[in-house]
Formats: sequence, structure tokens, C-alpha cells
Amino acid sequence: MEDIRKRVEAALEKIRPYLVADGGNIELVDITDDNIVRVELTGACHGCPFSLQTLKAGVEMAVKKDVPEIVEVVDINSK
Repeated sequence: MEDIRKRVEAALEKIRPYLVADGGNIELVDITDDNIVRVELTGACHGCPFSLQTLKAGVEMAVKKDVPEIVEVVDINSK
């Protein structure tokens, strides 16, 4: 699981500059036993109406590309 965590962190590092450029950021909270990545969108990303689109079309795609065993990426603050 440590290997997966490192690869997920590396994938997030690739996309982080785009989020930071818009005043936001992303933090890895945990990875569940069934390979779901739990993140927290912060800054301008937290509560942004486009955050779900950013999460699914940007973050999730980038993470799955680098770590194919990941099933999904979810924001812990999403309802």
C-alpha cells in the first residue's frame, strides 16, 4: 500500500500546479482498502461549483493514468 500511496502522491504533484494557479490545492487524506483515494480540495477549490468536474475530469484521470489500480478519487467534503 505504501507503493500505491507514493505513486498517488506523485500523480497529485503533477496536477497540483494547475490547482494552485487558480488559488486552490489538494491534499491526500487516505487510500481505502478497496483503492479509493480520498482527498480534500482546499483554497479556492473548496466549495467551487466546478470542483466535482475538476476532481473527476482532471484529478481522477491523472491519478488513474499513473496508478491504474485506483478505482475512484473522492473529495471528503463532497456530499
